[in-house]
Amino acid sequence: MKLAFIFPGQGSQYVGMGKSLYDNFKVAKETYEEANEALGLKISDLCFSGPEGDLKLTYNTQPAILTTSIAALRVLSTETPLKPLLLAGHSLGEYTALVASEVLTFCDAVRLVRARGKYMDEAVPAGTGGMAAILGMEKGKVEQLCKEASKGEVVAPANFNCPGQIVISGHAGAVTRAMELAKEWGAKAILLSVSAPSHSSLMEPAGKRLSKELEKIEVKDLKYPVISNADADFYPSKDKVTDLLIRQLSHPVRWEESVAKAVSDSTEAFIEIGPGKVLCGLLKRINKELKSFNVEDGDSLKAVQAAQLT
Repeated sequence: MKLAFIFPGQGSQYVGMGKSLYDNFKVAKETYEEANEALGLKISDLCFSGPEGDLKLTYNTQPAILTTSIAALRVLSTETPLKPLLLAGHSLGEYTALVASEVLTFCDAVRLVRARGKYMDEAVPAGTGGMAAILGMEKGKVEQLCKEASKGEVVAPANFNCPGQIVISGHAGAVTRAMELAKEWGAKAILLSVSAPSHSSLMEPAGKRLSKELEKIEVKDLKYPVISNADADFYPSKDKVTDLLIRQLSHPVRWEESVAKAVSDSTEAFIEIGPGKVLCGLLKRINKELKSFNVEDGDSLKAVQAAQLT
């Protein structure tokens, strides 16, 4: 069966993630130890024990999710013969996909996303940015909503997740106005608990700082095709990796289109690898016929093994 391996982004984290993998699989334990050494801190303790408030800090969340996802991938790779046709990840998950494709080393990536999280938080003063999910409104209407709510500030679509779920991002005041207007227009709006207005033009300063970190890293050829968030298309070569990762910070995540791209490229089933089932939930809303599985612990691994996806 032709499989897409997909990797979650920020918001999928929870205290205790990866603990059962660490306890039961040598390769997972080694992955966490590798991350601890690369970062110079016990990211494993943060994943397994929290506290939740510290785990939710962007510069902690990102390396924690990436490490847990790679631990799960390595367990899947050692315990099953499954190989991907292609790879994709949601926002932060794109970095995990690039590690899985051997474009970035795991140690480089875990340090890189910690810096990414720090730069994102520092790009906009605390409390001046925000994000909200707009539910029950189509793309063109959300774009119109943002234009009317901007009033000289930044607010724009940030994540095109699935039909009827689009996340907006920008200045806090503009996001609040957009939420109020959305409700007037008959949609539902939910303020997200995030510290940075991701995937908006307010992240451009973070992108400039991130580019300097990327210059220090060796980028290798892609072992497996990877779909980029910014283009909803395959990376054409390793030469575009730096550019696409920088653009990703200040451009929308085109997830619904990315899934469509994977399907058009013959994908028959998706395996979400890492904490939670957020992407599996989005897949069901994009197309109920799509087969999806997740791997985040021993039980979910057994379910994948029982599904006989080879």
